[in-house]
Amino acid sequence: MSTQKRLFLLDAYALIFRGYYALIKNPRINSKGMDTSAILGFTNSLLDVIKREKPDHLAVAFDKGGSDARNEAFPEYKSNRQETPEAIKIAVPYIKKLLKAMHIPIIEKEGFEADDLIGTLSKQAEKSGYQTFMVTPDKDFAQLVSENIFMYKPSRMGNGIEIWGIPEVQKKFEVERPEQVIDFLGMMGDSIDNIPGLPGVGEKTAKKFLKQYGSMENLLANTHELKGKMKEKVEANKDLGLLSKQLATIMLDCPVEFHEENFELNHPDFAKVNEVLQELEFRRIADSFNKIFNVENSYASVNSASDNKSQKEAKSTTTKAPIATSQQFDLFSNASEDSEKETFTSTYKSTENTNHFYQYVNSKLARKLLLEKILLQKSVSFHIETIGENCFEAALVGVSFSYEKGKGYYVVLPQNITEAKSILEEFRPFFETTKIEKIGQDIKFNIKVLNNFNIHLKGKLFDTMLAHYLLNPDMRHDFLVLSETYLNYKPLALETFIGKKGKNQLSIREIDLKEQAEYIGEIADIIFQLKNFFETELEKYNLTKLFNEIEIPLVRVLAGMELEGIKMDDVFLNSLSEKLTEDILTLEKTIYKEANIEFNLASPKQLGDVLFDHLKLVAKPKKTKTGQYATGEEILSKLAPKHKIVKEILEWRGLVKLKNTYVDALPNEVNPKTGRIHTTYSQAVAATGRLSSNNPNLQNIPIRTERGRQVRKAFVPRDKNYLLVAADYSQIELRIIAALSGDESMIESFKRGEDIHAATAAKVFGVPLSEVTRTQRGDAKAVNFGIIYGQGAFTLAQQLNKSRTEAKELIDNYYKTFPKLKQFIANQVAIARKNGYVETILNRRRYLKNINSQNAIVRSADERNAVNAPIQGSAADIIKLAMIGIYQFLNEGNYKTKMLLQVHDELVFDMHIDELETLKPIIKQKMENAFKFEVPLTVDLGEGKNWLEAH
Repeated sequence: MSTQKRLFLLDAYALIFRGYYALIKNPRINSKGMDTSAILGFTNSLLDVIKREKPDHLAVAFDKGGSDARNEAFPEYKSNRQETPEAIKIAVPYIKKLLKAMHIPIIEKEGFEADDLIGTLSKQAEKSGYQTFMVTPDKDFAQLVSENIFMYKPSRMGNGIEIWGIPEVQKKFEVERPEQVIDFLGMMGDSIDNIPGLPGVGEKTAKKFLKQYGSMENLLANTHELKGKMKEKVEANKDLGLLSKQLATIMLDCPVEFHEENFELNHPDFAKVNEVLQELEFRRIADSFNKIFNVENSYASVNSASDNKSQKEAKSTTTKAPIATSQQFDLFSNASEDSEKETFTSTYKSTENTNHFYQYVNSKLARKLLLEKILLQKSVSFHIETIGENCFEAALVGVSFSYEKGKGYYVVLPQNITEAKSILEEFRPFFETTKIEKIGQDIKFNIKVLNNFNIHLKGKLFDTMLAHYLLNPDMRHDFLVLSETYLNYKPLALETFIGKKGKNQLSIREIDLKEQAEYIGEIADIIFQLKNFFETELEKYNLTKLFNEIEIPLVRVLAGMELEGIKMDDVFLNSLSEKLTEDILTLEKTIYKEANIEFNLASPKQLGDVLFDHLKLVAKPKKTKTGQYATGEEILSKLAPKHKIVKEILEWRGLVKLKNTYVDALPNEVNPKTGRIHTTYSQAVAATGRLSSNNPNLQNIPIRTERGRQVRKAFVPRDKNYLLVAADYSQIELRIIAALSGDESMIESFKRGEDIHAATAAKVFGVPLSEVTRTQRGDAKAVNFGIIYGQGAFTLAQQLNKSRTEAKELIDNYYKTFPKLKQFIANQVAIARKNGYVETILNRRRYLKNINSQNAIVRSADERNAVNAPIQGSAADIIKLAMIGIYQFLNEGNYKTKMLLQVHDELVFDMHIDELETLKPIIKQKMENAFKFEVPLTVDLGEGKNWLEAH
């Protein structure tokens, strides 16, 4: 299960109007004669999102005063819109009152539309590692969809919710990229927003033009290819077309900022919420609200008196429309939506409309015949179905095989582990033959599961997930996405057979064998078909070598490391936890004494009140969207040098995070069967090619603070006969940029074995190497690493506590000293602009879809990536090569030493004492020679009784 945090952003007016028009023929009027349709529709959508999705973070965006930028560019923008209905004008204050009572942030800025606020926040949240769901029925938002940004269309007319990711947008608008939706909208215009578009161009023509030309600009540059009236109209209205595209473009640089602490879904003020619901007479919503937030329904007890009064008032109230309560209303299930006429019909292939043959194999003879048939093949896909995702504990349900399109064979595995093992043993000849290529989706998981039965997957491997990762690193790589995107085939959903989550949901073992075969057999078939497609694509994009020589061999390496795990010293962690608890309490007392008041340090609101109302540290403190004082790390870090209490608060936060995230959490990650921690390395997450570590993440074990480093003491060798050895590439990214740029000065410094930061300082400041000061070296180091990450003068000035002028002068001098480095950076951006991607030393691609964007903020991010991605990605390629070489050497030599961890540029080994002298120089040699540059790679080795000592 993904641990990625999710942000839901609701488009307030879109949902409000939707609720109003959904019930326009049968409005909801309460006993006071008030039309509550709009409030009812919006509130139902809001609660449905919270109930279904249980979001980590959520906010609601409102328009305020329209779009100044669009009105300035085109005064007629939205000029044809009718006056806002009175019911909606009445609804908005109630909705805002309800949101405030629920402690849900309201996002609005004078002169900006909700679309632009949501767009800006979505992109910021994406950069912070969030998945963002834009809750709106407005199709314009499709232009913002990316790997981590989705449209979330609330349920309508009983059809349930729709979530649009990249494949859905591609299919709906018939585009290659979601960004082309802007061109689509610009070409055909929008009567609702009074965007003129190109005269004579409707939906079909716009889609045709996009397929042919790809963009508005390219269409307008090739109007000579058009014919007749269409050519005349388009040529006469080129400026109108460009203006329409501008009007349709959602802005991504609004003056709003995403700070995760301000968007957390907090506990509502139940009394105030029920007070608003009581006034609106939303009894059913009150019930739903209290159930969702797991509190006793206090509506009846609190409001019984007022209910009696309301009933009397209802009898004396005369309205033209019939009175209807919210109890008659169920998420628009019986409503007609006049505002949205679109209907969606599936065009995917499936088992219902495709010839297929999926057979279950449930006898010894049948299994024997299947095995004989499989052993005659050159390539076979297989899928192991399990209950549970932990490879050490997952229960096996069955295994399916496919070696021909449209066919799959499902071998049933009994619940009895002895019987299941016996059946799996029958297929050992297939799994362990080197003559047959094995195809899988996330094949590493299958290797680990089979290892539980002492079966070793041998022979050539093909992993469809990894193939797609190389082809489209920014997309999702899950089975469903791949099938729908590349085969136009919608696989069977498991819920179809076992039912939805809940107490009545069946186990997959409980469904009919024929249904099991349909579901599990289909998976192997789709994997087989995907392999045939991806194999050609890898060759087409020159990625076959990278796939076969790096990513696939690395699968076995990572599987071995994950199965091995690493030992933890629980006793040490417990003592460290106790010490941290003492230090935290001591710090709290100190902070309370200095503040002269006790408060909840973990509460941003209380902390803000103390710092800025009570202590008045700042004359005009910054506030969050909800009106409380901002107390994020960025704010406090600026105050820390001037105020001792702020420095202590940051220290307190650091200790609490260290204790909760690592010291107290790591013991819970120890596998009870092995007594060790087994992280999972993901190859298909980081677009740069770097590995990521999860469950637990061992790549983020703190190293910068003394307290953080103590956590590494808890990682220890397996027993007294072993030591941990850490091998770390020294400044590998700087060495790579020196080699790729060909800058002779940097290359010579590395060849001479000089301190690169001191050597850089000597050249930049024009002083002898022996006279470089500590400050000068620190400045040079900041610029050296800043160059890799595209750091500008503003960021450098903040980091070094200098003026922007001083920082700019430092950067300018740096580029004068290393002119080839500056030229390399310019060349990388030029390559990206031309190709739309950049490559590492091993041809790993990083696609940069916004490199030619008109939006400077978006474009500059991709410009930085054009430089950074080949450097980070090449470093990732090199350490992968080293890991493969070392793993194979250790296996072939039958050494006791095992490779345990990979943490960015470092490898950690459990090394037998008897093998220390033999293996240390070999590991160093293999790492330093994994790839040959003009610049030498150097590796530092350390050993010790724990990871901290070794590092």
